[in-house]
Amino acid sequence: MSHERVLILDFGSQYTQLIARRVRQLNVYCEIVRHDIPAAVAAGSRTGAIILSGGPASVFQPGAPRADEGIFSLGIPVLGICYGMQLATQALGGTVRKGRAGEYGPAWLRIRERSGLFDGLPDRLDVWMSHGDSVEVLPPGFRVLADTPNCPSAAIGCPERKIYGVQFHPEVNNTPRGADILRNFLFGIAGLRGDWKVSLFAAEAIEKIRSKVGPSDRVICALSGGVDSSVTAALLQRAIGNRFTAVFVDNGLLRHGEAEEIRRMFTEDYPLNVVTVDARAKFLSALQGVECPEEKRKRIGRTFIEVFLDEAEKIGRPRFLAQGTLYPDVIESASPRGGPSATIKTHHNVGGLPEDLEFELIEPLRELFKDEVREVGRELGLPEKIVARQPFPGPGLAVRVIGEVTEARLELLRRADTIVREEIEAYDRQREVWQYFAALLPVRTVGVMGDERTYSEVIVVRAVTSRDGMTADWARLPHDLLARISARIVNEVRGINRVVYDISSKPPGTIEWE
Repeated sequence: MSHERVLILDFGSQYTQLIARRVRQLNVYCEIVRHDIPAAVAAGSRTGAIILSGGPASVFQPGAPRADEGIFSLGIPVLGICYGMQLATQALGGTVRKGRAGEYGPAWLRIRERSGLFDGLPDRLDVWMSHGDSVEVLPPGFRVLADTPNCPSAAIGCPERKIYGVQFHPEVNNTPRGADILRNFLFGIAGLRGDWKVSLFAAEAIEKIRSKVGPSDRVICALSGGVDSSVTAALLQRAIGNRFTAVFVDNGLLRHGEAEEIRRMFTEDYPLNVVTVDARAKFLSALQGVECPEEKRKRIGRTFIEVFLDEAEKIGRPRFLAQGTLYPDVIESASPRGGPSATIKTHHNVGGLPEDLEFELIEPLRELFKDEVREVGRELGLPEKIVARQPFPGPGLAVRVIGEVTEARLELLRRADTIVREEIEAYDRQREVWQYFAALLPVRTVGVMGDERTYSEVIVVRAVTSRDGMTADWARLPHDLLARISARIVNEVRGINRVVYDISSKPPGTIEWE
């Protein structure tokens, strides 16, 4: 089944995924593609609109990313955001001035022409700015649609050609009416219908899997018990039945009681064709002496593949390896379509695989956000305790034991993490918290317990609120709840004498510590 689609050209903004998120919330299918996609390619497959993302570069910077200028002659509506607006201005004959009228943070926008982008909106809007360069001379045929006190051309447009630009970021929450602006562009200007829903994804993904996997091919998948791998496994089993095998690897990096819980879920609650491999010693050996988080992830990725190769020999050499890679995984590892986005960290799903991989990859969830994956899981009939399971990193506790991973340090962390989860799960507003866990820091501090000096390790508690994992804020947990967590950890976990609470947002931090 084909849908009308929007192409988002990625110029390196960390907000590019938020643009995609907002577009999909409006029931319009979109794809993030390279910034330099050829115009002829962009014109195909029912492309109904094109959005140019922001980016960290200046249009004056040597080697700054450029678009194929042919996209402006396709007759397809175009919206440039921030850097995308400046790029379109230059390409169409206008001029951009460096460093003039820069704005960072909140600003108020005065609407000068309401029809089109600002149809149905008030005369003044709060918006979020982040730019140094600004449009100085408009391209022929364009006119100013809105301004701010510091930016005379905060929104421009050529209604005849259906090409528009905004200097602010409508995709972020700090622009409260940003979704309305995007809605006006997609439906009022581009004339799209909004014919895509996540509920349709499962059937389409199953069909794609069947078309890719031949009638005699087998597929293997790592089943962690998290929502991503669980939904991936459910899709594969629905698509090809017993030619799919889920492999649950007990890597020794799981939380307390987690291995037993996962086995029970997929033998009783939602039966899958699953085999279990005890590889605890193998993973701990691979991590011995390793402190660098990137090296941890890569070693874990390589060890997973070794385990798969061993298991593959037993089940008939599968041709395909399925993974639960999501959009946020991809954007933090590299731009999903070769754009200039910065690498934040290597995810074992997308960055730890060897070049001589013996499997072909299937990643059916690669274009979805976490909340969309949960919807697909419900569509497939997965139990709510699987679908609603909070995120857990692929490398497991290895990236929550900061520094070297040993069995003794893992056990300290498991006991502390169990207390964190028990206390927050008893909290009456627990559903407002996206993710919560403990991490073990690579430092020791002086304390006093029972009138004696201690020199013990430190636990950090992390709890965040988020919608899709792309951004997050620290959860404002009640002080008495934090006090109970701290008291229980230092009293019940011998070897810990200090508990701290992480009040960093994402950005500038990430949700995990490594």
